[in-house]
Amino acid sequence: MTLPLNFSQETRVVRSPGHVDSAVGVDELISDNENVRHQRRRAARRQRAQRPKQGFFRTLVQIIGELLITCGIILLLFVVWELWWTNIEANTAQQAAVSQFAQEFQGPVTPPAPAAPTDFGPPKVMDAPELPSTVFGIAYVPRFGENYSRPLVEGVGQAQLDTLGLGRYDSSTMPGGVGNFAVAGHRQTHGAVLDAIHTLVPGDKIYIQTKDGYYTYVFRNNQIVMPSRGDVLLPVPTQPDAKATERFLTMTSCNPRFGAEERIIAYSILESWQPASVGPPAAIAAQVAANQKGQ
Repeated sequence: MTLPLNFSQETRVVRSPGHVDSAVGVDELISDNENVRHQRRRAARRQRAQRPKQGFFRTLVQIIGELLITCGIILLLFVVWELWWTNIEANTAQQAAVSQFAQEFQGPVTPPAPAAPTDFGPPKVMDAPELPSTVFGIAYVPRFGENYSRPLVEGVGQAQLDTLGLGRYDSSTMPGGVGNFAVAGHRQTHGAVLDAIHTLVPGDKIYIQTKDGYYTYVFRNNQIVMPSRGDVLLPVPTQPDAKATERFLTMTSCNPRFGAEERIIAYSILESWQPASVGPPAAIAAQVAANQKGQ
């Protein structure tokens, strides 16, 4: 059957009940989403407007509080570093220096026989090291612990005391010399080599080992002085006009233990010495042997 030329055919879409045109449905969803977003933005603006505004003083207080908390944390970390970590670093460096010196030491590590001679004449005194930070000996102080042994180093600058232990004042004599062999050491940080200096009692022995032998000093007394008291380093401590005839050991450190307002000075005098070739004093023989083994 042929349709007439003027017949306009309509194309009709038959939809089932409940069907939603896809194009119309998407437009409606987009419009709904836009409305929801606008409503949310208006609600957020109203909520911000209802919040009380902070005044300048309140903001300043908050900033200062945060700064104080930050400073407190930094200070705490500094204290931990100063009192804990510096000791770990210094102890490691000092033990390495002691082990190296002991392994290069020429001489037996067993004490002499009880019947061996004890008079070896005047002590041999080594020349002062030419370079700062040179390790020239080991100090043993049984009062500070049966395993206490610390390196003796040339110089009392920060480079020496912060790392290597007991530093010698270059104005003083060497171990065993007539006059004053004077050393300095930290008390609470960087190895705390003289932390227990206040525990010394008269009669305590302090042993010094060099390449030439062993020097035994006996502690006499201590003294608290101001940092400006340089006369404690004189050949005869605190006596500027006296001529030295004895052989002193002077140890200096900060006082009190957690401060530096004063200085604590420990004075000792040489009791005896023995050459390296005869072995160490019996009181430190075990520690001398342990140092040589690197223990």
